[in-house]
Amino acid sequence: MKVHKNFLNKKDFQNIKNFLTNPDFYWYYENVTESGYGDNYGQLCFNFILKNGVVNTTPEYLKKIEPLFKKIKYNKITRLKVNLLLRDSKITEHSFHTDQIQGTTGILYLNTCDGYTKFENGKKVKSVENTYIEFDSTLKHTGTTCTDSARRIVLNINYR
Repeated sequence: MKVHKNFLNKKDFQNIKNFLTNPDFYWYYENVTESGYGDNYGQLCFNFILKNGVVNTTPEYLKKIEPLFKKIKYNKITRLKVNLLLRDSKITEHSFHTDQIQGTTGILYLNTCDGYTKFENGKKVKSVENTYIEFDSTLKHTGTTCTDSARRIVLNINYR
């Protein structure tokens, strides 16, 4: 696993953050629980590129994320998704999962909060604005809620 602090230059990062935190950005509800998916807990998300690599948005939306594409080395993006978890009274860890059967997963943290990404081996990466982590997509990991910010937002990208 690699952790990159201040991954994007300030202007590019701020443009992506402003785009994804704009009140007019489209968010969709997705059920998430400790066992995977269900009715006990949810998050807001937007899928730019679906798991099968199908683009699910306009070219204008993808262009807003382009600075990230330019910083990573990839042959094919297989999924691009942004997740938003609202503040909770306690940190809730979700279920461990893998993102794809091969390739690389990247997470760009869009805000600093007490939420984190946790790996099955116990390692945690704190949610710190403009930090990017990349790791083998077969590593089991999970995300969390936060208690000290209105929301926790991460941009998740899977690629080969």
